Amino acid sequence: MESGNLVLCAANAYEQKYYFNEQFSGIPESIQEELRILCVLFTQEVGGVFAIAFEEDGSVVLETNADDDDITYDEVSSGLLVGEMRRRRQELFESLQLYYRVFILKEDVSGYLS
Repeated sequence: MESGNLVLCAANAYEQKYYFNEQFSGIPESIQEELRILCVLFTQEVGGVFAIAFEEDGSVVLETNADDDDITYDEVSSGLLVGEMRRRRQELFESLQLYYRVFILKEDVSGYLS
């Protein structure tokens, strides 16, 4: 995954594991569960490793990659699925970005909420 990004959660098809960054334990359980489902289903469908992370400015990024010798990983399907996820879960990702800016960056976002 790209350096400099703070991983929120990730799933690994090779090890069949899921990771959630405890720094974000303040995120409601229902959202944490939704994130877990998104990550796990992604890796079940296309394989590899998938992560939802934050850039330094709070932007949400969806990152995916695979081992070099993984012939089952489908880069095209991976890209299409990332795009579909961005469209379908846009509100979720915007909310996560706002959460990051308020609770991690400690920004005053009152001007955005009017």
